[in-house]
Amino acid sequence: MGSTDQAKAKLEGVIYQLYPPSFKDSNGDGWGDLGGMLAQVEYLAELGISAVWIGPICDSPMEDNGYDIRDYYKIHDAYGTMEQLEELIAKLHEHDIKLMMDLVLNHTSDEHSWFEQSRSSKTNPYRDYYIWQPPSSNGEPPNNWRSFSEDSAWEWEEETGEYYLHIFDKKQPDLNWENKKMREELYTMINFWLDKGVDGFRLDAINMISKHPDFPDAPDDARHPKGQQFYKNGPKIHEFLQELHEATFGRVPGTLTLGEAPTVTMDEVILYTAPERKELDMVLQMEMIRIGKDYGHPWKNDPHWSPELLKESIVRWYKNVFGKGAYALYLNTHDHPRMIGTLFGDVSEIGGAEGKALNVAAAKAIGTFLHTLPGTPIVYQGEELGMPNADYDHPDQYRDKGTLSAYHRRIQAGESEKEILASFHARSRDGARSPMHWTGGEYAGFSEVEPWIPMSPQGKEFNAEAERSDPHSVFHHYRRLIQFRRESPILTKGDLDMLPIEEEWILAYTRTYEQETWLIILNFSDQPQTCLIDAKWSFVWEEGECLISHPKADVLTHSVFSKKEDPIKVDLLPYQSLVYRKR
Repeated sequence: MGSTDQAKAKLEGVIYQLYPPSFKDSNGDGWGDLGGMLAQVEYLAELGISAVWIGPICDSPMEDNGYDIRDYYKIHDAYGTMEQLEELIAKLHEHDIKLMMDLVLNHTSDEHSWFEQSRSSKTNPYRDYYIWQPPSSNGEPPNNWRSFSEDSAWEWEEETGEYYLHIFDKKQPDLNWENKKMREELYTMINFWLDKGVDGFRLDAINMISKHPDFPDAPDDARHPKGQQFYKNGPKIHEFLQELHEATFGRVPGTLTLGEAPTVTMDEVILYTAPERKELDMVLQMEMIRIGKDYGHPWKNDPHWSPELLKESIVRWYKNVFGKGAYALYLNTHDHPRMIGTLFGDVSEIGGAEGKALNVAAAKAIGTFLHTLPGTPIVYQGEELGMPNADYDHPDQYRDKGTLSAYHRRIQAGESEKEILASFHARSRDGARSPMHWTGGEYAGFSEVEPWIPMSPQGKEFNAEAERSDPHSVFHHYRRLIQFRRESPILTKGDLDMLPIEEEWILAYTRTYEQETWLIILNFSDQPQTCLIDAKWSFVWEEGECLISHPKADVLTHSVFSKKEDPIKVDLLPYQSLVYRKR
């Protein structure tokens, strides 16, 4: 098998994202751990995923839930032991599931031994492992770059009289990738994990490792965070990634690499992921999950968004990237609120049987949408159960430092707590970090004690125990979709054609490969909708097979799909998803 074929084969399954502190607690301390992951391997195997991406588990002071690594070679005590990780890898491999680690190569914790030595003196051998700069001529930071917390990206060190760069929190100093010895130490560490049997890596903030060497000021009208055009996709990024691949991933055929690369253009995605360039296998397509959010103003939604933007995004990425480079699609993650409330509006407030039915339909529509698009799907834990976002009703229930910092800043600016909490419901990442629902019991079977972050006030009825026993549940809907991805090349290789539908909240598109065509129709509205489809598509349901219809309804009868009509009228229930196949 050639290198291009190997790369394509790695991208044809479904990845499951597991957020370690919130997945499953096995030792009664309220914190998820490796023991909990081991206990649920059968669950992951039943779901049918091809790889599991686990969030960072290396030793850390946990200022940013593990994205501040103190020791790359050690498992954080709260997660368990190296022996448990080795057991987890072996058990996953028994079920033909790859394990991907979350690896942070842009920065470390300020408690990492390298940084402790780097900050001790200007002549220390580790000084150049990080990015230090003298003050500007007026004694201020070297430039006006801002961190993701909206503060200065530079922190003053009195002892040595210089600033160090931190694109993230001040306790997460950026590594200096210009230093060859530092890079070689990172490569040795990565090979250590590959030798342990790790199958791949999700590489955090990987497009930020190359900075502009002159550290220029950003223009005053630069978008949040100011300066990002000088520390993302920098001048040596591809040189660094090709060297990284050659020294590590390229040694072990089949190693899967997924890059987090915020704000990359489609042309840049091709450069990062074209197999012949030997950099990354794929990057996260972050445009779709950002639709509806105003990233110039971190706590506001975009009032101008519409489903039409979603359609346009899908088509642009298909036309410009699919088949040239590779990308992973996701609608839920540990860094964003769960998508049901964002994409469809808050169905959880309706309550009762009606609210549950709408939540189930919306969750199934999201799953159908994600798994029938070009690109590699990523399912975030709980998404396969239809778990709603955790909309906490008090600021003390939040744990994320950025959220809490924003709360205090906005209170001081005179905003009301009600207004602030409403924006947190829409934008805080803690809403997706509430613990996994395993049962309907106390703490939802996540732990026997109060968890590190409160349980979601909503949606306890959406839990693994109940859904695994219900063949019509969201869980089994996802199982079927994942099976389609594994068995049907049309979903991994097929052409996409977005059909012209006038109704704003309806998406209709086809996937075609060789002699097979699938037609997908989705109602993204909580109201019944009618759409008109060109009669040329009547052959799909007249000669084809209905693979998915939720909710069940007369929509499947020929009284609705009539070849006598041109165009064909299709009546859809709220959040209905339909998939037809014709061979």
